Amino acid sequence: MATIELTEENFESTINDNDIVFIDFWAEWCGPCKSFAPIYEAVSEKHPDIVFGKVDTEAQQNLAAQFQIRSIPTLMIFRDKVLLFAQPGMLSEQQMEDLIQQVRDLDMAKVHEEIARQQAEQGQG
Repeated sequence: MATIELTEENFESTINDNDIVFIDFWAEWCGPCKSFAPIYEAVSEKHPDIVFGKVDTEAQQNLAAQFQIRSIPTLMIFRDKVLLFAQPGMLSEQQMEDLIQQVRDLDMAKVHEEIARQQAEQGQG
């Protein structure tokens, strides 16, 4: 699957309806974004089981504000509706492949347990 455009209308359903979602926050005027785009696209072609979305921060200013995007490109990764990774800057194809492997290898049961534990602790405080 190639990349898909994410908007306020389809963002939440994309996160909720897919196991792993990579999101590239970008803008047309951004030089590093233009350099990162072919890398992102190439990696997306190799992993049809992962959704690779793109958010145009100019067209989707509310989404960019919601996620406090301060510099672009910014890459975010969700798995099982949990934000696992958020980092500004370009990545190489190898760095993207390494991230994909780390996300696939993650024991999400443990992640959900840890989130539940933290929420319980915050509730007690």
